[in-house]
Amino acid sequence: MSDPRILLTGFEPFDGEAVNPSWLVARALDGEYIEGHIVQAVQLRCVFGAALQGLDKALRQHRPRLVLALGQASRPRVGVERVAINVDDARIPDNTGAQPVDTTIVPRGPAAYFSGLPIKAITAALNEAGVDAEVSQTAGTFVCNHVFYGLMHRLRHRPGVRGGFIHLPLLPEQAQRRGQGEGMALALMIDGIRRALQVTLNVERDIEVTGGAVD
Repeated sequence: MSDPRILLTGFEPFDGEAVNPSWLVARALDGEYIEGHIVQAVQLRCVFGAALQGLDKALRQHRPRLVLALGQASRPRVGVERVAINVDDARIPDNTGAQPVDTTIVPRGPAAYFSGLPIKAITAALNEAGVDAEVSQTAGTFVCNHVFYGLMHRLRHRPGVRGGFIHLPLLPEQAQRRGQGEGMALALMIDGIRRALQVTLNVERDIEVTGGAVD
């Protein structure tokens, strides 16, 4: 019997960038064993529709016990996403030039899905380890949310499989070029995602601590 698998996805570069930290982190953890599970990294296209086709292929091929999708965001901290919403509303075009406006991801699907990850336990563990993290109340309405919603919609028929989404900050060189703060070192993000996977595989019920927002 093969070892249980973790599917870890990252995106190709987009919006004029040469790299995407989500894929660099996923690629770095590919093949690593975490709590008896082997990590399988898959790169998704930053393209509406095609990203979910890639996700479907990876789910069929790897039959994972846990799916963690990663994305890039211009934020100072790692964002452990709470909720995915059923809408595509693109402020910028995807990598094929598509720019949907107020389009449902799944027609007649639920308005939203909550993450299947212990989001507060992950956030606490990352902060304790020196990786700045927070619970995020929105995954946006671009391809990241598109994949997050599509993932949770698919997992509703896969009992026992957990899934969710985490946004990673820009790399220092990206942040400097954009004039958007300091960014975060790649090694720190790799360690953070490793810890997030460890926590998820060991925590069945999330901790009860505040993680809300007032704006």
